[in-house]
Amino acid sequence: MNRLGLITHNPERAYQGYTLFAPLSGQTVYLLDMEGAVVHRWEMPYRPASYGYLLEDGHLLYGGVTGKSPVTLGGRGGVVMEVDWEGNPFWQYEESTLHHDFCRLPNNNTMVLAWEPVPDDLRGRIAGGVAGTEHEQGIWGDVFREVTPEGRVVWEWHSHEHLDPQGDAICPLEPRDEWGHANACSVLPDGNLLTSFRRLNTVAIVDRVSGAFLWKWGRRDLGHQHDPTMLENGNVLLFDNGWHAPQSPSAGSRILEVDPRTDKIAWCYRTRPPWDFFSSFLSGAQRLPNGNTLVCVGMTGRLFEVTPEGEVAWEYVNPFFGDDERFGRSNHVFRAYRYPPDFPGFMGKCIDPGRYDWLNHLYGPARR
Repeated sequence: MNRLGLITHNPERAYQGYTLFAPLSGQTVYLLDMEGAVVHRWEMPYRPASYGYLLEDGHLLYGGVTGKSPVTLGGRGGVVMEVDWEGNPFWQYEESTLHHDFCRLPNNNTMVLAWEPVPDDLRGRIAGGVAGTEHEQGIWGDVFREVTPEGRVVWEWHSHEHLDPQGDAICPLEPRDEWGHANACSVLPDGNLLTSFRRLNTVAIVDRVSGAFLWKWGRRDLGHQHDPTMLENGNVLLFDNGWHAPQSPSAGSRILEVDPRTDKIAWCYRTRPPWDFFSSFLSGAQRLPNGNTLVCVGMTGRLFEVTPEGEVAWEYVNPFFGDDERFGRSNHVFRAYRYPPDFPGFMGKCIDPGRYDWLNHLYGPARR
């Protein structure tokens, strides 16, 4: 894909608003209008471990890379921070093993995701993975922690206490340095936790009280998926990367809407040929109020909005490249979010592409 910036905008079919994204190889978070013009940006002290999203008051909640993680796996971070509209620090929680995702709760606590070593007596019983590839510290597992604004931990969930060493086997093509590789942390309105274990090809709902799994799905259907979200109809939307997929390992990526009550796929977006839509890692999907879906193809930095019928109504390719220690020059994006013009966090804020004429002349509407 050679074109950058805005590729397509159909005002009659697209959901109008502003799109937020954070290129993984930089330290800037961008807010775009529908014409692909930057209308606001945040300069952060750390490059993103994953992404950021807006709170109702216009503050940005963001996961950053501190460089202090003892784990060298993808998604490592170390800090979750909240900054105001102008980028001034407001709150911060730092812990070296934080990775991938986080979620602000209605009580103003924050759910975070971290790594921890799997107990020694359990390691040898975990099935799957490539033999001889365990980390020097063993196998890393996942832990979810709810922390107060003061940084006090008030709830924890440890994956190794609830995953099945045989039934939840590591993908046979992946190393044994990590068991689950959780990459999502979404607290549902009922308090339960929706997550995704990439190396297990599994999305799951965890009961907040007992810690038990209320739902697990994907072992025979998914390929290292990302970003499950609960829709208003009770279905789960997710990005199925299709990487190492058990059924069709070279079939490209898909956006799936799954009914957890029946395990049936209610809606699917994919392309023909399948490799026209593919990202082996990163990526996400957001269902919009008009029924369209905003898709982030993380590997290529492509953001697009698709109708239920599969028509692309808006498309933008991240033009902000940077140097990545693993992949070289890249424009990767972990997730993206669309906000309506009447989003409460925009009230009283300056949203003006004119402030960034010098930037939009290169990548925005003026370039075309």
